[in-house]
Amino acid sequence: MELWLLYAVGSAVFAALTTILAKIGIKNVDSHLATAIRTMVVLAFAWLMVFVVGSQHGIWYIQGRTWVFLVISGLATGGSWLCFFRALQLGNVNKVVPIDKSSTILTMLLAFIILGEPMRFVSAVGIVLIGIGTWLMLELKKNDGGVVLRKKHKKGWLFYAVLAAVFASLVAIFGKMGVADMDPNLWTAIRTMVVVPLSWLMVFKVGSQKAIKTVSVRSWVFLILSGIATGASWLLFYHALKLGNASFVVPIDKLSVVLTMGFARLFLRERFSRRSIAGLALLVSGTLFPVFI
Repeated sequence: MELWLLYAVGSAVFAALTTILAKIGIKNVDSHLATAIRTMVVLAFAWLMVFVVGSQHGIWYIQGRTWVFLVISGLATGGSWLCFFRALQLGNVNKVVPIDKSSTILTMLLAFIILGEPMRFVSAVGIVLIGIGTWLMLELKKNDGGVVLRKKHKKGWLFYAVLAAVFASLVAIFGKMGVADMDPNLWTAIRTMVVVPLSWLMVFKVGSQKAIKTVSVRSWVFLILSGIATGASWLLFYHALKLGNASFVVPIDKLSVVLTMGFARLFLRERFSRRSIAGLALLVSGTLFPVFI
């Protein structure tokens, strides 16, 4: 197994753990506040890794071009989060999330257009399978009588959801363009410094900073663990990007949805419909097909 693939799989594992730890521990914590706190933990973890591997001196050798990609990547990450949360405020979750996940397809297309990565026939087939799988995982909620519930939503959710997907794709593309010139640990640490103020900006915008005093000890524990898992996922993701093609790394990283569903079934006892399982199977097939064929 190639090293980039090991890093990408590791990134997916920690991304899944991030979701489960957050789900378990932040029931009564505002999502914006939880994200901001986790980002602070990620920042501390990232800089700890920088000093552990001794790459902190590399900051003096970062070229102007790389600084540009660092800032843009950080802004894209913050923009993706802000747009995603805004879309969730305006629209239904079962509509917003699948569109956000479509960033995998957009990343593969941008990698072909911007980075010049090859677009083989199997890659095109993979994109189609991922698209169909994502659509199948888009389920309408039903009440006890089996009637579809239609929640009214405000205009604009689609605009923000699409923007979130675009920004998420740009994070990977700019990361690939910039990380080649520097240590991935240092890249993650500096990039997170851009994300932190954006996440806290959202907290103060919605006025949830006052709720920090009400966060329980249990929630703090899981927030910290979730932040560490996020940091580990980011570090492994950028190591993978440095060694492999973005059109391969990003889909493997997005397979965290498989592990997330598995962990949810194991730890949270959540159940999934046949439609969701079928969609997940197609999504996995579309992801692995271009990588191994």
